[in-house]
Amino acid sequence: MPVHTPAPTVFSEQNARHGGPVRRWVWRHPVAMDWLVAGSFAAAGVLNSLVVDGPRSVAMLPVVLAGAAALLARRQRPEAMLAVLSLLGAIALALTASLSSFDLAAAFGLYAVAAVRTPRVAWTAFGLSAGATTLAVLAFAPSTLSGEVGVYLVLGFAALAIGASARNRRLHVVDLVDRANALARETEQRAQLASADERARIAREMHDIVAHSLSVMVALADGAGASIDRSPASAQAAIDQLSETGRAALADMRRVLGVLRDADAQYGPTPGETDLDELVGRFRLAGMAVQLSVSGAGLPPDTGLQLAVYRIVQESLTNALRHARASHVMVAIARTDLAIVVEVTDDGGVGGRPAPSTEPGGGRGVIGMRERATIYGGTVVAGPHGAGWRVRAELPWETTRDEGTT
Repeated sequence: MPVHTPAPTVFSEQNARHGGPVRRWVWRHPVAMDWLVAGSFAAAGVLNSLVVDGPRSVAMLPVVLAGAAALLARRQRPEAMLAVLSLLGAIALALTASLSSFDLAAAFGLYAVAAVRTPRVAWTAFGLSAGATTLAVLAFAPSTLSGEVGVYLVLGFAALAIGASARNRRLHVVDLVDRANALARETEQRAQLASADERARIAREMHDIVAHSLSVMVALADGAGASIDRSPASAQAAIDQLSETGRAALADMRRVLGVLRDADAQYGPTPGETDLDELVGRFRLAGMAVQLSVSGAGLPPDTGLQLAVYRIVQESLTNALRHARASHVMVAIARTDLAIVVEVTDDGGVGGRPAPSTEPGGGRGVIGMRERATIYGGTVVAGPHGAGWRVRAELPWETTRDEGTT
């Protein structure tokens, strides 16, 4: 049983982005970017401690390194990282009476929260962090309240704005990628369905061609063999018809299979209404009495509909030849104002025709007829009728579809 694999992903968030080399490098190396952010804060914090804090720089060194380590977790746990940075900022205030670059660290943390969380979560985190920092400034360095808190708020608002913009852009790109991939999958599925439909069409055509031609050829060969001694002329006619049937089958097979080899292949005309007499004549030569009756205005010029009628008649006669003892078969084709009605009825062997081939049927014949009728919204009913068998097909067809309106 074939395994159907899903269509491959055509687009990804990475190849959908159209940034410069720096943006592409950042996207492809997130861990390196985390280390760059942490290193930038560590460098700024150490430099600030050495220049501003003086003797207290030794005590600040582990605090700065702890802040840098916390920034490395900004992608995995941004809220917890921001809480740790707020606590370390309070420790820095207690040691140096200033934030000592922890306002910059908090901005990095707020950006991480806003880039991956909803606006409500980001603003809540900002409010809690700003509140905690304000309380720490009031407790340890109230004289620097306006300066420290002011810088903290400016950096925090900027970080929130940039982070929210990055999040919105990412969500927009993800949505576009999902839509593009959904469209690609739908296109692939349509192509697969079209391919399956084409394979089914070719299978129907091949079944009709092979089943009909081989059945007629076997019957002609049997008839020629039976009459070769008592009626050489009849045997020769059967052999000639046998050869003609074989050549016609080969031509039909080349026409059907040509589409698999060459998209520009030249095809002959498909069988239609004008070929019904020749079709019936083949079965008559095979020893089966067939009567053809066509009533109404004739079949519409639609080649697909004419082919469907031809194949239904062909398959019905083939089944009567292969599986029934019918000596007489009636083929009636009628066109009404609303539909084409095809009836093929055999007598079930009332005339005592010799037993047909005992080869089993595959059941594809009736299925194929129903599939052809379904294309036109029609139906096919096949079953016992009196002593024999009847196939009745109705193919809806409105007069306006054929002749148009004025």
